[in-house]
Amino acid sequence: MARSTTKYVCTECGYQSAKPLGRCPNCQAWNSFEEEAPSVSAPKGRGGAYGGVVGGKLTPLSAVGRREEPRTSSGIPELDRVLGGGLVAGGVTLMGGEPGIGKSTLLLQVADQVARGGGTVLYVAGEESLEQIRLRADRLGVTADLQLTRDTRAEHVAALMAEHKPALCIVDSIQTVTVEGEGAPGGVAQVRDGTSLLTRAAKETGTATVLVGHVTKDGTVAGPKVMEHIVDTTVFLETVGAFRLLRSVKNRFGQAGELGVFEMRGEGLIAVENPSAAFLAERPVGVPGSVVAATIDGQRPMLLEVQALASKTPYPNARRVVVGLDPRRVDVVLAVLERRLDLTLGGLDVYVNLAGGLKVPDPGLDLAVALAVYSAVVGRALPGNVAVFGEVGLAGEVRSTQAALRRAEEAGRAGYTRLIVPPGLDGVAGVKSVEEAVGAVWAAAGSRA
Repeated sequence: MARSTTKYVCTECGYQSAKPLGRCPNCQAWNSFEEEAPSVSAPKGRGGAYGGVVGGKLTPLSAVGRREEPRTSSGIPELDRVLGGGLVAGGVTLMGGEPGIGKSTLLLQVADQVARGGGTVLYVAGEESLEQIRLRADRLGVTADLQLTRDTRAEHVAALMAEHKPALCIVDSIQTVTVEGEGAPGGVAQVRDGTSLLTRAAKETGTATVLVGHVTKDGTVAGPKVMEHIVDTTVFLETVGAFRLLRSVKNRFGQAGELGVFEMRGEGLIAVENPSAAFLAERPVGVPGSVVAATIDGQRPMLLEVQALASKTPYPNARRVVVGLDPRRVDVVLAVLERRLDLTLGGLDVYVNLAGGLKVPDPGLDLAVALAVYSAVVGRALPGNVAVFGEVGLAGEVRSTQAALRRAEEAGRAGYTRLIVPPGLDGVAGVKSVEEAVGAVWAAAGSRA
């Protein structure tokens, strides 16, 4: 006899439970569990453990042909960089981000570029009226003729893809897509099955498809986790200061971790071609406590400013305030400065900041933190042509970091002619310890003041 099993699924993160819970143990959301339609398991047949079912056809790996996935440029170089070279025919991309951050704006710009290049674009508007999209298109200067629909039934969208075979299909958003017989829109089963159906349609028609996804309070895509496994690429749009960062966290057709930088203007999201110059544009020159650091965010090298300030504390215990960096790593660097360089920090409040609003957990910023704090305490500014990177160990040694050559090349392109870095780079005299680094920075004016 067939038997059915009932399970409850968190609508925020997809966590499953045999009974409804008031609070999700995975994402801590309250009252987020919904009952999912019971699945029916058939009884075993008499033909053995699998009911006499014959297995499918096997294909040797050597018999599988090689095929390069064709790509279409989005018309926006920063987006092509994040996607690994452009939109892949038949590839499905999931884009997440906070409400109002610019997801729809960016995708409407992409749709305009693809349509101008001769490709048909299908835009599924699940959250806005067609008139609202027209108003945004006028503001962004969109002149291409896009194909719009308010029909969010997954079966109908798949049929439109099969009929018109567009080069690009944008679904805004996947939480508004419905599948017949699966309950209310936005439910776990609806989102999961809708994603699966549209992905299958994209593969069959060769349509590059972008799904916009809502995010939860902790910034992850709302819905079952299996949705992120179904799609080929997952990207997130986030706000950092005056900029928008587009970051890839999964990419079957390219390298994950790529980063694109945009700036929101009246005409839409504009790509920032030189992020290093943008983040260093307001850096004060000749001020103690300011150091230019070459870092890696994802797979992208950038130059950022590490700032430090030290002041006499009025409290019994000195304060340590860190913004944008790992506070535990900064504590380690401060301990090394006190122990290895005899720098007195016990009576000082120390503030360390990564300017620009970025949060970068890069060990290669250790040496920049050390020099910034030292500069702030002794009151001596670093020369303006110095860039720094390197990890600091507990013995005061300066260790090598990942992508050292790419960091050095980025510093060279920005005009920084002196590098204070670990040994190993051709043509650069590296430093082996924090003491050597301090001596190398202020060698011309004497070691320590």
